Amino acid sequence: MRIARSTGYALLAACYIAKHQEQKIIMSQSISKEYDIPLEYLLKILQQLVRGNILRSKRGPRGGFSLARPPKKITMLQIIEAVDGPMVSHMSLADLTRRARFSIRADKAFDKALAQARTVFQKIKLSNLVEG
Repeated sequence: MRIARSTGYALLAACYIAKHQEQKIIMSQSISKEYDIPLEYLLKILQQLVRGNILRSKRGPRGGFSLARPPKKITMLQIIEAVDGPMVSHMSLADLTRRARFSIRADKAFDKALAQARTVFQKIKLSNLVEG
């Protein structure tokens, strides 16, 4: 499984905002500077998190980003899927091989691994990542 750079940046940004909640609104420039993420790239990722109901955005000179929900109600899976889309398999080896046994077994293995990964990411809350 490969986690995209943008997904990693989304996790960093969400964690940064969660760790600095007392500030209410976090400017994207602060996150960009802290983790050396190109600002324009980060802004696109932050907007994906807004569309995914992970973050809220506030426009204007005192604008920035805040969490849309408490960190205990945001899962790692939600952050990943807000950026990468649903975590599903797009491959069907069985269809390519006219349902050969080995390909059916391989598809089942992919599906099982994906389901396990989804379960792990669903259990990890943003609060688990930033506490301590």
